[in-house]
Amino acid sequence: MPHPTQHHRLVDVPGGRIHLVEQGTGPLVLLVHGFPESWYSWRHQLPVLAEAGFRAVAIDVRGYGRSSKPREVEAYRMLAHVADNVGVVRALDAETATIVGHDWGSAIAANSALLRPDVFTAVGLLSVPYAPRNGFRPTDAFARIGGDEEFYVSYFQEEGRAEAEIEPDVRGWLAGFYASLSADTMPSPDSPSLHFVPRGGRMSDRFPTGPALPSWLTEEDLDVYASDFERTGLTGGLNRYRNVDRDWEDLAPWDGAPLTQPSLFIGGDQDASTTWLADAIKAYPQTLPGLLSSHILDGCGHWVQQERAYEVNRLLVEWLREFHAA
Repeated sequence: MPHPTQHHRLVDVPGGRIHLVEQGTGPLVLLVHGFPESWYSWRHQLPVLAEAGFRAVAIDVRGYGRSSKPREVEAYRMLAHVADNVGVVRALDAETATIVGHDWGSAIAANSALLRPDVFTAVGLLSVPYAPRNGFRPTDAFARIGGDEEFYVSYFQEEGRAEAEIEPDVRGWLAGFYASLSADTMPSPDSPSLHFVPRGGRMSDRFPTGPALPSWLTEEDLDVYASDFERTGLTGGLNRYRNVDRDWEDLAPWDGAPLTQPSLFIGGDQDASTTWLADAIKAYPQTLPGLLSSHILDGCGHWVQQERAYEVNRLLVEWLREFHAA
């Protein structure tokens, strides 16, 4: 549960309000979660970063938790998330910040650093590698990947479709989704992948059988996530996927652009995001010329900062201290 020295705040940004949890003083480190999570996914990092001398701030991304939830799908385009992050930094009376993201938060962090290098002076990416915008329209590429089935991003495109699967049993769906991508509970490698949905089927058809939760997720942790999504629904989070083509159009001026700030990457060797995007990692000398630290954790799935909190905390603190001491 939340640490007693953590402070919850709602701050005004141009697109509404963002809920954040803050701990510590010092240089600002902004933590951005992915799908389907919340600020709570950084519960293990906040006190450690604070103890190390940093002002750690974990947000609820727009559409999640206590943050604003615009109705329009296009309100969740990448440019809006970047603006939210800039607004949070300004609301905290800071000029600059290090930004660290996981999953979709990794892409949001990368684009925040790409578009506003004056504000985000270092960037940490967890699970999802940086891959610059390229010449392929995302939905076309995902349709080809799916083949006879639907790639999960394609499955998420139609408004209301995934919601109809998830929202009758939010807690059960979340448990299955988290387990599917966690190293200690994911299906065997020869099982059908969660990332491909049978035509006319549901993503949950690919969840592992059995009631076991991942070792990093307690019943109380699951209650925290489920209570948020039972209140808000999943549409805000799913709308991020529904903007991939808008993002591709919006980001055309930055096609192929590298991130030049000091950077960090941490992935898991059991995470499809790491294995499928191995070429993006190999391209880091060109795409992340400021890379100071890159790590693939053995026996780790997608939820790196929760599955391997101790290692991630150590790597984050070492990285932060390296360029802050320079």
